[in-house]
Amino acid sequence: MRITVIGSGYVGTTIAACFAELGHTVTAIDIDEEIVETINDGRAPIDEPGLDELVADHVGDRLEASTSYDAVPDSDVTFLAIGTPSNEDGSIDLAALEAAAEATGEALADKSERHLVVIKSTVTPPSIETVLKPAVHRGADENEHVEVGMNPEFLREGSAVSDFAHPDKLVFGATSAWATDRLHAVFEPLLEDHDVHVVETDPQTAAMIKYANNAFLASKISLVNDLGNVCKEFGLDAYEVMDAIGLDDRISEQFLRSGVGWGGSCFPKDVDAIIAAAREDGYEPALLEAAVEVNDRQPARLLELLSEHVDLEGARIAVLGLSFKPRTDDIRNSRAIPVIERLQEHGADVVAYDPVAIDPMRERFPEIEYTTTAAEALDGSDGAVVVTDWDEFATLDEEFDAMARPVVVDGRRIVQRRDGITYEGLTW
Repeated sequence: MRITVIGSGYVGTTIAACFAELGHTVTAIDIDEEIVETINDGRAPIDEPGLDELVADHVGDRLEASTSYDAVPDSDVTFLAIGTPSNEDGSIDLAALEAAAEATGEALADKSERHLVVIKSTVTPPSIETVLKPAVHRGADENEHVEVGMNPEFLREGSAVSDFAHPDKLVFGATSAWATDRLHAVFEPLLEDHDVHVVETDPQTAAMIKYANNAFLASKISLVNDLGNVCKEFGLDAYEVMDAIGLDDRISEQFLRSGVGWGGSCFPKDVDAIIAAAREDGYEPALLEAAVEVNDRQPARLLELLSEHVDLEGARIAVLGLSFKPRTDDIRNSRAIPVIERLQEHGADVVAYDPVAIDPMRERFPEIEYTTTAAEALDGSDGAVVVTDWDEFATLDEEFDAMARPVVVDGRRIVQRRDGITYEGLTW
């Protein structure tokens, strides 16, 4: 098939390259000329395992990038993968997505064959009917051949390529059998090779499934963190407790690792957005609000444990891990941000290290010190906090001997407890 993907961020670039891998001919469209040039040079504009290789394999053959919408009318399906950032009240900003939807419609205004425009961006259910469908049809001058559907993504940063190739489920939100069939055709290579659950529903329900999915996972983590905090107060190991409850098939072992909390581009934004949308309709989602409150408390608890052993005023503190999760350079809503902010508020001298996320964090905190290795960050420091569970932190050993005061507070249960260091686990 011929596919156009509007937007070349984390989602757009990943699905464009993965669609090409499935055998489709794909044009990735973005207004940023630098991003377009990067893709056409055979490189991914984001740091995601396996994505560079896919782009390099298919660019110039089944994949190209452009700033023009010219390829849209000649394609079979168009996916809208534009970011929907949060407003101050937690609601989503649809301005960029609405503009892209209208531009897509304009490109299809004269098309005489049916064309499916699929919303891939995460949007609240009401916004599909009130904002996005009208934008597409407005741009298309009410061309009756243009239909709008919804296909939410469930890709995890750090494993997005693998997640695309091995999905747990595919959700097709459509208003006609033709549109549902067209989505089946797009993903047919995956459906042939894997036992994938396919959910066929309407666009609004499809959008809600994405929010419900992320809100449930975020709430599960916050519940586990809250229980972990209680275990810590009782002098118990939360991981031993969670290992046991994870044996219950009603609960499962997934997302039971307590720690410093969740971040990234999805959980915080999506939970805030569904809370804001519910409030707008007059409902207060108390459990979701509590999930956010628990998550926001975890960085402070991390530093409370550190301050029991180190006077933070004037202390040199190593922050290990800056990205919101390993295998990505994404620092959006990283728990390292509130940790660094609170350390600065207490007058600490911060030195930070991350395998790939130093450059984006330096833009946020240009005043702190960054090192090229964990050993350099630990050398001479009065304490260390572990915020991201990069595998390399599990192998740290003699590096702790170079600390002025070997105090380690682990927010991810990645560092091994050993003699010679004062070790505190956040919830164990």
